[in-house]
Amino acid sequence: MISCVIIEDQAPAQRILQKYIGDVEALELKGVFADPLAAFEFLKKTPVDVIFLDVHLPKISGIDFLDILPKGPQVVLTTAFSDYAIQGYELNIVDYLLKPFSFQRFLKAVTKLMTNMDKPSAKIESEATETQSKGKEFIFIKSGHDHFKIALKDILYIKSDSDYTEVFTEEKRIITAYSLKTWNDSLLNDTFCQTHRSYIINTEKITKISGNSLFINELLIPIGRAYREHFYNNFMYDI
Repeated sequence: MISCVIIEDQAPAQRILQKYIGDVEALELKGVFADPLAAFEFLKKTPVDVIFLDVHLPKISGIDFLDILPKGPQVVLTTAFSDYAIQGYELNIVDYLLKPFSFQRFLKAVTKLMTNMDKPSAKIESEATETQSKGKEFIFIKSGHDHFKIALKDILYIKSDSDYTEVFTEEKRIITAYSLKTWNDSLLNDTFCQTHRSYIINTEKITKISGNSLFINELLIPIGRAYREHFYNNFMYDI
């Protein structure tokens, strides 16, 4: 798990960050602080991996807080004022979230954090390839510091979203820094197929095909022009 704290003096912004952090399994919230000096005392005794830090704070600004912060935690700045961006990046922050920011934009920041903490190998640490070559039925998916054990048959689809991918099952969504190309190199076989530049799907989970789209449960997934011929030639079987 990636441990983190929020340093933010506005209650609505605190609640949004707490909600977003709670929706990401790889993140573990250790504390929420409106007072940066109280946060500083906490961090001296309880090291964390990440700080979500507001710029405008009482007693000391977030920028000044960065100056006295011991090296160690990664920092994501949050503020409603874009003119702090250059100054923040000069202090080696990981990302800069301009309020109000969406969950999707928050996920991009989390992906940068994961990538900085532990860059994945080119082959998902060869886990997917070894799983299939040995006839195993599961894979370990790395997300942050954790490896989640997932049965291959339970994967519905894998979606690419900019710098990260999301693996979906019926019960969970796992965010990982692996690219869709990494999944392509390691996972494609008689069951998994790329149908779009943003999707790899488990063909056994298809519930309906309609024109140039397919459905997994109620989700519509497009079949891209570049992938159409391969999909229809290899995975369409009419009785």
